[in-house]
Amino acid sequence: MTRDAKSEPHLKTDEPRQVGIDAPWAWLGAGWQDLWAYPRVSLTYGIIFAALAALLTVGLFALEALPLFLALAGGFLLLGPMFAVGLYQASALRASGMQPTLRTVTAIPAFARGQLAFAGVLLLILFLLWTRSAFLIFMLFIGGSSIPPASEFMQLLLFTPNGLGLLCVGTAFGAILATFVFATTAFAIPMLLDRRMDVFSAAAASARAVFVNRKPMALWAALIVVLVAAGFATLLVGLAIVFPLIGHATWHAYQDVYGARPQTHRDGD
Repeated sequence: MTRDAKSEPHLKTDEPRQVGIDAPWAWLGAGWQDLWAYPRVSLTYGIIFAALAALLTVGLFALEALPLFLALAGGFLLLGPMFAVGLYQASALRASGMQPTLRTVTAIPAFARGQLAFAGVLLLILFLLWTRSAFLIFMLFIGGSSIPPASEFMQLLLFTPNGLGLLCVGTAFGAILATFVFATTAFAIPMLLDRRMDVFSAAAASARAVFVNRKPMALWAALIVVLVAAGFATLLVGLAIVFPLIGHATWHAYQDVYGARPQTHRDGD
């Protein structure tokens, strides 16, 4: 359970609070404290996520398809909010004075199971849409006969008309889809874990909160990109810390915007 067994989850969606533009730094600070308060739980999730990313990388290498890594890695990250459910649980348990364990953080409240499962299916569909679109865009500009070796791909991407077309169209499509997913899931998954509501209401509430807090959420999205990029740059070792850090921080972001009491609330910018 994310809350004391005697307390009832919220039954309705309140209006989102407006937070200061520097609020994401406070979310990361609170997430960092959660991570090291119970490192066994947090790092277990981080290691599993890093291992899945490593499997994706090894699979692409075996198929000689490393040029597709960035596109598929971006799609893989769309599933991150579902992988982080246990981390949200851990932060909620710690905030309520309970001790998170691997057993308690995987015990999803009964009222949330169906909607979280549905959310997972929807994110999986978006992941398949993302990967399918990435392959189609790649084939449109590069051709489907063969994938160029990684040693030649950057030169092709940056110094040929087809490569520049792939870069521009792929980046634009990825940015649009990623923005949509970020806006609708930034608060939705923690909200489903905490409140009795359906997926679409939670997605709408998440998008509303992102719109109300455009500047801090833009900073939050940028921080996530930088942290994840750093995790990949360290040969996925850093991802074992970055993933649980972002997961815990996301719970504090939800509490700041939709929780009973603001944790880092300031008058909006």
